Amino acid sequence: MIDRVVQQHPQVKIVATTLREVHSTNRHSWGAVAWVGGQTHVSLTCDLDVHDRVGGGDGFASGFFYGLLTGVSPEEALRLGWAHGALLTTYPGDTTMATLEQVKSLAQGGSARIQR
Repeated sequence: MIDRVVQQHPQVKIVATTLREVHSTNRHSWGAVAWVGGQTHVSLTCDLDVHDRVGGGDGFASGFFYGLLTGVSPEEALRLGWAHGALLTTYPGDTTMATLEQVKSLAQGGSARIQR
């Protein structure tokens, strides 16, 4: 998909998407991939106990954009997006309840388990 987008729209500098494998309604494998300036970055994959899948993609996008706008590397921005999208699916509804610290912790290899 990324190759097709870049081929059809050569002015595009960044393409990113989530990778979700649905095992059941409440069990998903979650990952993400980003193409930034000709380099492909692939996130970790984790298994999630999903409370509500609505908003996971938006959560990924907002975390990824946050990373890009704060000047971290594309790989780190991808991890932030991946982590925020994953955490968002563990809450009811499509509005995040995750703190920046929780997102950063998961992005660095912490747990997607809710920590309150």
